[in-house]
Amino acid sequence: MQLFYNQKGIGDVLIVTLEQGERNNLSSSKNGDVVKIAAKDTNKTLGYNIFQASNYFNITEEGPIKLTEDWVESIQDVFSQNQLDDQLDVDLSPKFVVGFVKEKEQHENADKLSVCQVDVGDEVLQIVCGAPNVEQGQKVVVAKPGATMPSGMIIKDAKLRGVPSSGMICSAKELDLPDAPKEKGILVLDDEYDVGKPFEF
Repeated sequence: MQLFYNQKGIGDVLIVTLEQGERNNLSSSKNGDVVKIAAKDTNKTLGYNIFQASNYFNITEEGPIKLTEDWVESIQDVFSQNQLDDQLDVDLSPKFVVGFVKEKEQHENADKLSVCQVDVGDEVLQIVCGAPNVEQGQKVVVAKPGATMPSGMIIKDAKLRGVPSSGMICSAKELDLPDAPKEKGILVLDDEYDVGKPFEF
């Protein structure tokens, strides 16, 4: 679940995104200040637009908003105030974590891609990576499926040239870190970072 607010750009509306949908396959229904957006063909809920957002929330930031338990509870309360019975089922586990590259192999169908087995603490993710500097034994920043990058891109499970990939090994530039190098390559972390811990940026 992602939250976005930009009063200057789109008005006093909190955008709650659960899943991306095709623009020509959307339906909406209104309960007071809450507009629910769903897929026409499956009726699956994709998100909500909460209008007059400043009447309900004390929003001090613009752009993507970090999701917390307090935010989920506040949105659930707004649903109740607007007679909407929907319940939010939200994964609040960290989406940017420190990973350890356990194995690196050449992609069978692409010379410039590597297939990495990355330990992220509670599981090992297979991630296809195109960075020239990725190597076995590195500590790296992993964006897990469900993460929203600073650019707004949402990380999903995918197949790259036929090989499954879950997540992304990030560069400093992709994380929008200050003084990020211009040359292509992932961010390699010092040994002091603990595998599986959240990466704060």
